[in-house]
Amino acid sequence: MTAGRIPRTGITAVTAVAAAALAVTAFAVPAQAESAGKGRDKGHQATQRAMDALVEAGAVGVTAAAKDRDGRWKGVSGVGDREAGTPRGADDRFRIGSVTKTFVATVLLQMEAEGKLDLDDTVERHLPGLVRGNGNDGRKITVRQLLNHTSGLYNYTSDVAFQNRNLYAPGLLTHRYDTHAPRDLVKVALAHKPDFAPGTKHFYSNTGYIVAGLIIEKISGNSYEHEVAQRVIKPLGLRATSLPKGNPKLPSPSARNYSKLSPDPGASTIHDVTAHNMSWGWAAGDAISTTGDLNRFFSALLRGKLFPAEQLTAMKQAVPAPDDQLYSAYGLGIYKVRTSCDAELWSHSGGAVGAVTEAVTTPDGRHTFTYNANSDFGVTLGVVNAEFCGDGGTPERRAPSTLSAPVNRL
Repeated sequence: MTAGRIPRTGITAVTAVAAAALAVTAFAVPAQAESAGKGRDKGHQATQRAMDALVEAGAVGVTAAAKDRDGRWKGVSGVGDREAGTPRGADDRFRIGSVTKTFVATVLLQMEAEGKLDLDDTVERHLPGLVRGNGNDGRKITVRQLLNHTSGLYNYTSDVAFQNRNLYAPGLLTHRYDTHAPRDLVKVALAHKPDFAPGTKHFYSNTGYIVAGLIIEKISGNSYEHEVAQRVIKPLGLRATSLPKGNPKLPSPSARNYSKLSPDPGASTIHDVTAHNMSWGWAAGDAISTTGDLNRFFSALLRGKLFPAEQLTAMKQAVPAPDDQLYSAYGLGIYKVRTSCDAELWSHSGGAVGAVTEAVTTPDGRHTFTYNANSDFGVTLGVVNAEFCGDGGTPERRAPSTLSAPVNRL
């Protein structure tokens, strides 16, 4: 089989999508990449204004960085600590949520290039007996379907009991230091029937990436963290990027993280959630990084520095998501972002409790941009529109969050 081939099961009736998403991307050839910069914010003044507008709208603080043909730029707005009043830092480390998925997909595509797996392998082949029960069947789900969210597996972070214990107050405040085993997270999903038959629809599910992380471990004989570090973090020199392995602390320098810990948009109590064990997100969203490291990673990825062209082609075979507010199509760990100027961009965003991150790049990897907010409220995604289109975009393009209704995600 060739890496870029459509899965044997096919993709049909791609209609169901999530109302809030954790990623955004767009595929284009180099000739199209130039069009993405026609409205770009050359001096980043519009980007800075959009960041300031987020803070005025309620976000606690924002840090951002860009790299393009004019050089490097960094900007901050708001505060990193509400009590001390200290500003956000340009080099802050932060939880990147579902941007972790791009790292996981990269490792699996590298393994495919090495002949260690096939994207059309079933889950059952690598993890026999793991996905069974309530109509779930790993014999019918492929690795590709895990990565592009067409597996049909129920999203475990949407489980009400899981949310109440691990994402909302008072549960998170009581259980913030609990450690979760990856297979237990899968069990939460398997307590539910699948959302649809594998390969028939697209619907964002963190469960697929927990299973993907387990496949990495089964094939390699090493931890998922070890493989990501050896294959991506160290080769690219991402010195500020780390996988916490359950450590609840953010490394320094970093900002405090804030959340209302409620699905109620009218909630007003703000909690400091900086310290918490992200093992509940594991390979679906536990990584820590910086704006500079994520820009370097996404640039290298789209420039084909991490695996052969065949695998990059496979990564960009995106499943349409016509009804999603944030992305128009989802590939393998990256997706096509919606912007006000239809810029051609690949991206992934992520919402951890108390933080929102978005990393974006042009198809040629020459213009990259990443920002992070240290609160999961008061955030829309107009900053990307400002950077690539020169305006603030539309307010309804809302940021991803673990607390977004109707589906909770990383």
